[in-house]
Amino acid sequence: MRAKLLICIILLLPIVGGCPQERPDRAPLIGITSTYQGDDQQERQAAVKVGFAYVAAVCEAGGIPLILPPVDSPQAIEQYLENLDGLLLIGGADIPPAAYNQQPHPTVQVMSQHRWDFERQLIRTWFDSGKPMLGICLGMQFTNVVRGGTMIQDIPSQVGTQVIHRGNHALHKVTIEPSSRLYKILATDQPVVFSSHHQAVDKLGDGLKVVAHSDDGVVEALERTDDAFGLFVQWHPEKMDDPALRKPIYKALVDACRN
Repeated sequence: MRAKLLICIILLLPIVGGCPQERPDRAPLIGITSTYQGDDQQERQAAVKVGFAYVAAVCEAGGIPLILPPVDSPQAIEQYLENLDGLLLIGGADIPPAAYNQQPHPTVQVMSQHRWDFERQLIRTWFDSGKPMLGICLGMQFTNVVRGGTMIQDIPSQVGTQVIHRGNHALHKVTIEPSSRLYKILATDQPVVFSSHHQAVDKLGDGLKVVAHSDDGVVEALERTDDAFGLFVQWHPEKMDDPALRKPIYKALVDACRN
């Protein structure tokens, strides 16, 4: 199975410029989750979508990206776990509030049932395996809920507007714990980041700890509490122009896969 995947991906490398094409060692395979675009009942008219910034960031960091469609297949998840070296959880629409025993806020726009059914099983299985994983925006929130945590459903109405977390120019400062893995990765404790979200982590899920906040108290990053590589950030490093804030987080995932 791994050999077939490698052959397919190598053939596609010219399409995704920037990926490593000649390396003395095998570049890690990084699975990237995707969004389901369309009616859950009309699969043949639906589409799977991934922002190319995620793909480019994995390539820039030295990994080989592989897009994971939200399929109803335990066998697919089992083989992803067996053949992939790392997992990238991307952003998207909101988690169903029923998943953490709450009624929906009027601003909630729930993700497709396809994605919910697939990704919650993928996250649960991958987290338990201890293999490297990186969650971006919803990817952080999704992991927290799968691990038993809850969400603030709407930051503007439930926290305030001191910090703008979503918009065309939603740049704001975050404060990182100096003892965290994230601090070692970025080598700074107060980066300015780009974010695009209206929800936030509330109650923490099992096996997770908070390692960064914004000035309004919103949780901006989580890490696993054990030694396994599990990093989750609320912002979008892949969309940032500054390579010092974009590349290190994705490189940390790829390096964890190598090690």
